[in-house]
Amino acid sequence: MFEQLVKEVISDISQREDRQRNRRDDAQQHFEYAVRYLLTDLWKASKSIPFRESKINRNRNYYSSQPERYRDSNLTYRQVIAAFEGLLNLRLIEITREGYYDSETLAGELTRFVATDELLEKMNELAGHPAITLKPNFLEEEFVLLRNTRDGQKRLIDYVDTPKTTEYRNNLIKINSEYERHWFDLRIKDVEVSKLAARLEKDETTLPIDLSKRFLYRIFTQGSFKKGGRFYRGWWQNVPKEYRPYITIDEGFTSEYDYSQLNPHMLYYSMNKKMGEEDAYSRVLDGEHRDIVKQAFNAMIQADTQLRACPEKIDIDKIDISWIDLRERILIAHKPIASLFFQGTGNAMQFEDSQIIENILLQTTDSKTPALPIHDSFITRQQYASDLEEMMRRAFHSRFGEDIPVSSEIIIEPPRLFKDDGTPRTDEMAVEDREHSKWLDRNISWLHSK
Repeated sequence: MFEQLVKEVISDISQREDRQRNRRDDAQQHFEYAVRYLLTDLWKASKSIPFRESKINRNRNYYSSQPERYRDSNLTYRQVIAAFEGLLNLRLIEITREGYYDSETLAGELTRFVATDELLEKMNELAGHPAITLKPNFLEEEFVLLRNTRDGQKRLIDYVDTPKTTEYRNNLIKINSEYERHWFDLRIKDVEVSKLAARLEKDETTLPIDLSKRFLYRIFTQGSFKKGGRFYRGWWQNVPKEYRPYITIDEGFTSEYDYSQLNPHMLYYSMNKKMGEEDAYSRVLDGEHRDIVKQAFNAMIQADTQLRACPEKIDIDKIDISWIDLRERILIAHKPIASLFFQGTGNAMQFEDSQIIENILLQTTDSKTPALPIHDSFITRQQYASDLEEMMRRAFHSRFGEDIPVSSEIIIEPPRLFKDDGTPRTDEMAVEDREHSKWLDRNISWLHSK
């Protein structure tokens, strides 16, 4: 049904265009591709939590200046703009914010737009869900991204492939291909969806939950394949912590396991020392203000200067000591690794933990028990939890030759399908189904698509 909608819109736009002659075959293909591309994003946006805006780059140079490996060669400036203006003329989209670019400050915003009620009505009539109906093409996607800072902004940069980058890419294709065989969802009651949307809208740093973002990308930083390398862009990474227990995999309830104080342990082991059993952050202020101490610790590891001023994201006013005092107390509490602070060690440590994470993801892929990474924690189906815990221990030991504590988060007890006498709880389950109808519909759609 989606493809039929695309054909109808292409036909409607073409009939309204004031053209002296038809497009060349290649231009027509690019035009039709652009229409499908924009409608695809609009459909996905309409299913996001909260409803998100779509974006378009209207800068002519953008489509030719991007490094070729990141560029979609089917998207050309002229035909993207023709498709966009065609949707505007049909009143299927409306602009919510005009884009701009300031050549002096180098700051700018892309043009934002949303589907009108008419297009939303058409998309709501489509069967299935875009995350299920629209299949990815792994061969046309670049999953290994390299960034560097230019003109004060983080930008994607080109690179020459090596055996190692090829290995990273092949591993990601393997992991994502296994992900494609499974369905990840968020099992919350229908009435909770709007509450979650409102919660996310208040936090400008959190992206909407878009279930179509089912695959992982590996992002390296500072122009080096030895910096960063963490796995990003999975929708589950945008879910607030208190909602994460409601993530399901193939309809099944999940558990979350994480490494205990991964960064401090790695830093100590890298200096051939052991951190000991005392909590890395609680030891600084006698157990108080642990979250702020953790923020400060990580900022000091990330920084490449002495960091005499408190970082903006740390609310030092919540504690009764100065930033300089807190800084010194952390250095004293972690004297064995004091030389690693203020050396820009953070990105190198991120690479170390990304190697561990890749190891775990490959293990779960080989065992066909997918796990979803969120920095240093993993979510998997409850029946695979003990296997995941062992995989995590094995991956860390293979990298550092040492052990590390692994802890599990509180899990949600699945609804009971049967009474104590063994008879089905049909009435209760019917209520459960009605309360979670959006989740149930998506999972039924997934089962039918297999």
